[in-house]
Amino acid sequence: MFANVLIVCHANVCRSPAAEMLFKSKQRAAAPIAFHSAGLRAMNGHGMDPVMQRLLAERGVASGIHYSRRLDRQLVRAADLVLVTERAQVSAVEALDPASRGKVYPLGKWEDDSDVADPHGGAETAYRESLVLIEHLVMGWLKKIC
Repeated sequence: MFANVLIVCHANVCRSPAAEMLFKSKQRAAAPIAFHSAGLRAMNGHGMDPVMQRLLAERGVASGIHYSRRLDRQLVRAADLVLVTERAQVSAVEALDPASRGKVYPLGKWEDDSDVADPHGGAETAYRESLVLIEHLVMGWLKKIC
């Protein structure tokens, strides 16, 4: 069983925090897992993208207070499982910590390794499409890890 799951995207203001909040809101109480997020190129301390935050709220998912943080080796090593929003990010995480091989997977692993497009700064329709996909992928992972 996994106790600590880390979700990674580029800036940690949109996709990975959305996945983190969805994991937290949808997990079974009987199998509590700590979900966290970080970004490969994040600037520490930025808030969550307001469009994504609003769309989560429309789904009844509280996003709470989120501050972006840059991925580092310590975060990777503390995680039992690392999920990335794009396939190419697997190698970036493994380059940061070679010992992470075997615990880094695309969020879309169970869906033909689907990448989650980054909607940040785009049209609201792009945000909605990404959020629908993220929610679908989160539910798939929860069936596997809980």
